[in-house]
Amino acid sequence: MARIDAFFKLMNEQKASDLHLVSGQQPVLRIRGDLERVKYKLLDDDELRAMLYEITPEDKIKTFEETGDLDFSYEIPGLARYRANYFMQKNGIGAVFREIPSEILTVDQLGLPSVVSRLAMLPRGLVLVTGPTGSGKSTTLAAIIDEANRKRKDHIITVEDPIEFVHQSKSCVINHRELNTHTRTFTAALRAALREDPDIILVGEMRDLETIRLAMEAAATGHLVFSTLHTTSAAKTVDRIIEVFPTGEQAQIRSTLADGIRAVIAQALFKRIDVKGRCAVLEILVATHAVRAMIRESKTHQITSAMQTGKKYGMQTLDDGIFAQLKAGRISPDEAYMKCVDKEKFKPYLTEAPQDFTEV
Repeated sequence: MARIDAFFKLMNEQKASDLHLVSGQQPVLRIRGDLERVKYKLLDDDELRAMLYEITPEDKIKTFEETGDLDFSYEIPGLARYRANYFMQKNGIGAVFREIPSEILTVDQLGLPSVVSRLAMLPRGLVLVTGPTGSGKSTTLAAIIDEANRKRKDHIITVEDPIEFVHQSKSCVINHRELNTHTRTFTAALRAALREDPDIILVGEMRDLETIRLAMEAAATGHLVFSTLHTTSAAKTVDRIIEVFPTGEQAQIRSTLADGIRAVIAQALFKRIDVKGRCAVLEILVATHAVRAMIRESKTHQITSAMQTGKKYGMQTLDDGIFAQLKAGRISPDEAYMKCVDKEKFKPYLTEAPQDFTEV
């Protein structure tokens, strides 16, 4: 057993999502969104480096020493998988590990709206799950892919950096590919995927123009494509995709995106006050004919109104989702206020004056 495994077992026992190991500091766990120090000595750079290198493949060590950054995955059988990031900082080496549960929760177990499971059954198109880092995008995507894996008879290819949730082939055939291990770039993997008879393609992250372009082309040529972006709302997601392209291409990209987009899920995580844990609140945009027209005609400012009037299609704004969780007694009024869009709607639920001075 590697020495560092003791920290992972503690992480699992404490139900922490992340483990921070940094030279010159004590270990730190992120529990229910908050960082909490572990009662342990300050980590020495040489000792920590030896501990980290014990679980790192030789070729990855070489990459890290050349670049000062590294991403890879590590697994303890029977416990969990971990997404690892190493980095160099002022006092030496540092690392952050995100726990990826071995059990893939279903849409129902996660308490997500039923429309989310229906996205797994779409015949083609582009579905995006967005939100800030640590908002649960990978967990939501894993639940959707699991739904497809159980109910469809198709070929699913995932391209990630690194591989996170590992799906066992059920009714579908699933192939997992990892950047810098099985393929060089998202772009190269996407080009290759189109020759590998895929029905569903999961792209871990749409990082650059070429990856976005290829993902949209795959969606336009009859494939169902899932991916993520670091945006905070459905409307901003549409704008972000279009703004990546040169000005001269944006009109054509609007049309291509309008034809290919099927749904955007923007989500945020909230601490629960009724039980220990966190819950995801989703903003859901379904690409109806009206929504596609808004994208095509550069009227994305009207998307929020479309979500408010499109509840029969499964749409909801982030504020609607927050309000539902607040009424159910799962989240606090203060956090609801801090993360909502329409502050006035949530002010009556506060017991004290709002603390967000940027909203004055």
